[in-house]
Amino acid sequence: MLRIPSEIQAHQFESLKIQENTFVAYRSDVYPSKNDVFFEENAVIYVLEGDKIFSSSNSEVRVQKGDVLFVKRGYYLMSESINEAYKSLVFFFDEKILKEFVSQNLELFENTTSIDPNSSWLLTLKSNEAFGKYIESILPYFKSKTKYLNQFLKLKVQELLLHLLEFDPNNQLKNLLFSIYTGQKADLEFILNTFYLKPLNLDELAKLSGRSLSAFKREFQELFAQSPGQWIKDKKLEHAAFLIKNKMGNVEEVAETIGYESVSHFIKSFKEKYGHTPHKVAT
Repeated sequence: MLRIPSEIQAHQFESLKIQENTFVAYRSDVYPSKNDVFFEENAVIYVLEGDKIFSSSNSEVRVQKGDVLFVKRGYYLMSESINEAYKSLVFFFDEKILKEFVSQNLELFENTTSIDPNSSWLLTLKSNEAFGKYIESILPYFKSKTKYLNQFLKLKVQELLLHLLEFDPNNQLKNLLFSIYTGQKADLEFILNTFYLKPLNLDELAKLSGRSLSAFKREFQELFAQSPGQWIKDKKLEHAAFLIKNKMGNVEEVAETIGYESVSHFIKSFKEKYGHTPHKVAT
């Protein structure tokens, strides 16, 4: 699984940063390319060339040259290049950048409706000629040596978001940005139920929920009278018991499915919870 932007590496991507945060990355895929991608930040993908399919558990989107895809933070997508010509720019927005943009342009968000912070979110937009010119204006900065790069890129963030709002006729993006600005937090149980089988640590889960790690642990303990780590372990083992009981994999396969690298560790944990080994359930 590829985590972006933290796993963006020089040999895979060209990238520009605003201080320590990746703002935009360019990639020409090695074909064929198929990746399970987890978006650590809100992202905008602009297709420069070629075609690619992005699929999630409940939707599939095919993008081609000129298309724009907005991906909400915390989204898992399987990406697959359709041909060897695929090239893209991917822009990343941390919460601070988006909140600053809204606060500086509050007049644009009058009568805006907040969205459900628990909702999954994938939005395809059709760009226009002006946006194509904007993209062209970004490319020279990959080679620029200016000492004012951070300042230029901060202006480019503002410009990018204004372009996106312009071809968002149903105000879906505007509603999302306003929800981020007002600090709406996702439901803790929703976050855990959505991601407990994914290889995410507690820091990442806390970030997805819009909380600090300490607040995440404290609120979870208050709500469920156990730590999130124990809750995740129990849920994984319950899922494992279901899979084994319904003949949906052998013990080794199920251990891997729920994230146990060691089969013996999985068997030990299973026995501690249920009083017998998973092999007994399988027979």
